[in-house]
Amino acid sequence: MNFSSLSAVAFMLDSRNLESVHSLPFATVKTEELSGSQPAEVQNLVQGKWTRSSGWNTIVDPLNGEPFIKVAEVDESGLQPFVESLLKCPKHGLHNPFKAPERYLMLGDISAKAGHQLSLPEVSDFFTKLIQRVAPKSYQQALGEVYVTQKFLENFSGDQVRFLARSFAVPGNHLGQQSHGFRWPYGPVAIITPFNFPLEIPLLQLMGALYMGNKPVVKVDSKVCIVMEQMLRLLHDCGLPMEDVDFINSDGKTMNKLLKEAEPRMTLFTGSSRVADKVAVDLKGRVKLEDAGFDWKILGPDVQEVDYIAWVCDQDAYACSGQKCSSQSILFMHENWTKSPLLRKMTELAARRKLDDLTVGPVLTFTTDAMLGHMNKLLQITGSKLLFGGEALENHNIPAIYGAIKPTAVFVPLEEILKDNNYELVTKEIFGPFQIVTEYKDNQLPLVLNALEKMHAHLTAAVVSNDLLFLQEIIGKSVNGTTYAGLRARTTGAPQNHWFGPAGDPRGAGIGTPEAIKLVWSCHREIIYDYGPLPQQWEIPTAT
Repeated sequence: MNFSSLSAVAFMLDSRNLESVHSLPFATVKTEELSGSQPAEVQNLVQGKWTRSSGWNTIVDPLNGEPFIKVAEVDESGLQPFVESLLKCPKHGLHNPFKAPERYLMLGDISAKAGHQLSLPEVSDFFTKLIQRVAPKSYQQALGEVYVTQKFLENFSGDQVRFLARSFAVPGNHLGQQSHGFRWPYGPVAIITPFNFPLEIPLLQLMGALYMGNKPVVKVDSKVCIVMEQMLRLLHDCGLPMEDVDFINSDGKTMNKLLKEAEPRMTLFTGSSRVADKVAVDLKGRVKLEDAGFDWKILGPDVQEVDYIAWVCDQDAYACSGQKCSSQSILFMHENWTKSPLLRKMTELAARRKLDDLTVGPVLTFTTDAMLGHMNKLLQITGSKLLFGGEALENHNIPAIYGAIKPTAVFVPLEEILKDNNYELVTKEIFGPFQIVTEYKDNQLPLVLNALEKMHAHLTAAVVSNDLLFLQEIIGKSVNGTTYAGLRARTTGAPQNHWFGPAGDPRGAGIGTPEAIKLVWSCHREIIYDYGPLPQQWEIPTAT
């Protein structure tokens, strides 16, 4: 979302004398007390009961390396209750337009209550700070995630859940015949989500699955699963039946075994392309994917509002330390922008980011050496150069298993990017504060379009220009599922009010909107009514 609109809310929450966590009836942790001496515990939920397991996965604080969360992880020997739970759910789901329709209303009420809870300053602050503890990002970025989640729940309160199941009818060929199209659940389903948005992604997908009548098992990256565990407890407090959702903590191998044994009718996977492709094969295509995004931004020939464009580029590339699937991975600048102060201003903005306020912080999937090693390989390309950054963060206690570098940009000439021996290297997604910058001239626009055509992931994109013919040219010859166009175009900050997801892949998933929910969490069922009457004096016709 556009986080600048949240400044007043963030200030209010930071300056309030907030109530103790004990005033939150659902909460089992206190964010400010999570530490090695007072570690939190994360449990599993199966068949309506919170459970521990025989094994614990200890999560270290990404800011200081101190073990501060114990996750009860299920191993392969403990999967049977989860398998049985999913198998109990029929293919026609927990509800559908012909079965238990009162559940549509129940879920609308739960959404209204949960949305109201997240609007309360003490609840919003609790989740914002809990997100910060496990996926360090600035307070305003974490608050934005809570805000989007709150607005999503408000959007699907009241009758909005049953409106998702709206059907249509078409007149038949004779009296008494009509065809009706319905949205039908899959029944038992699975949701697997990553670390970078520990509340927004799993919650929005979970609620979409429930709205359409499915029974989900949810697996969130263990590093951040405490956030969704606490959110499930809030949902139960708002009336969600305990049996409606299973929540499992496990390693990838164990989760894969669960999927193979329980055979959910549909699995939503958000994460890396490598794992996504494996899941798609293992589950015989019964998947929806929102995988990696090497996301591009093109600055058109019309230079204007340089301060604003520089700020958006900084936000898109480096907010949340670049750990968004929508982060700006490569910037194509028209040569007119190179003559402007843009790069100087981007350098200055990147230099403002500091660990103290988490405007830059730990990278949870790449080490420092891996990111700087990638940068050094890029700098071996002819004509490439370091624009800014390129150094490890200093004076911190971030554990070595994580990465910590200054916001970094590397310039690579466009002609060099397109060379076969360079392209895969340049377009490798680095899930951290790292971007590629390049330049093009008017007659090189076909080269830019060629670079886009060769990309494998098509999530977000931005075309920054108010030249309508330029916009038309780029949009008409590109694919990305969530593309922003115009002077204020960005790649990140998707709110809850428009589709977010990739395009160009039949497995592609969306999130947040009625269209996304219906696409991912339901299928089409056609029921043809044909109850007569028969024509008068009907006779058996000749054989055909």
